[in-house]
Amino acid sequence: MTFERRTVLTHDKLRLDVRALKGGAKTPVLCIPGLTRNAADFEDFAPLAASTGRDVFAISLRGRGLSDYDAAYLNYVPPTYVGDVLGALGQLGAPKAIFVGTSLGGIVTMLTAAAAPARVAAAVINDVGPEFAPEGIARIAGYVGARAEQGGGYAPARDLDAAIDEIRAINEVAFPGRDRTFWEKFARRTYNPQPDGSWRLAYDPAIGRALLEAGPAPDLWAPFARLSGIDTLIVRGAISDLLTPPIIEKMRAVNARFDYAEVADVGHAPMLTEPDAWDAIRAFLLRFD
Repeated sequence: MTFERRTVLTHDKLRLDVRALKGGAKTPVLCIPGLTRNAADFEDFAPLAASTGRDVFAISLRGRGLSDYDAAYLNYVPPTYVGDVLGALGQLGAPKAIFVGTSLGGIVTMLTAAAAPARVAAAVINDVGPEFAPEGIARIAGYVGARAEQGGGYAPARDLDAAIDEIRAINEVAFPGRDRTFWEKFARRTYNPQPDGSWRLAYDPAIGRALLEAGPAPDLWAPFARLSGIDTLIVRGAISDLLTPPIIEKMRAVNARFDYAEVADVGHAPMLTEPDAWDAIRAFLLRFD
């Protein structure tokens, strides 16, 4: 399977990068990555999803990957992304899709289901809920905010080895015991190589400013409750510090209908290709034409 690169436009004329994979005529899958991540995160997951007989689209939200950065940094908020995603679906010729959202992508999925439920055929929400454990959100806000230097820049890694060491130091808490091959793949998805040999993080550092000033998300309990009318699978990393067992229990009290899968030895957030995750997602996807 070969990815096709597509470009869609936001309402304010920013270009968003989409990786498309042909898989068949069933309801397509739309993959939405996390806060500082991009469509590359789904390069291994997308072929698996396409093998269930459906096209798969992985989108880099504004300010990430090869998508345009936004000069108005306070547009880096979930309600803006909802509009971007709905516009992208229209341009991709998909009246509805099965949303697969990791972290921020899961927040966008919940908000989209509340705003336009007919566009969300089903939802896979990866390691995020309508409430955030304080230790997890503090960790995320800490490293994203720390990277946003005054003046809007951050220091690139001097070379690929340095990028690997940096990304491992931040994320090893979520992926303990992984080897250097794992971390090299992780780094290549998270950084872009530069002509001088350095590697720069593949997101706008102003995203950190928006997170600190605007907060991580609006209230999500009401949008989550709206998912009771939409088939939903919640995936949680078993050692996640953002989506904790007490939050899962509160979610069950609001909407007991969701399917649930837990991924062993993974924190925030699973790659979705782990056997625990993919077995549950495959069974979930096969329920839909």
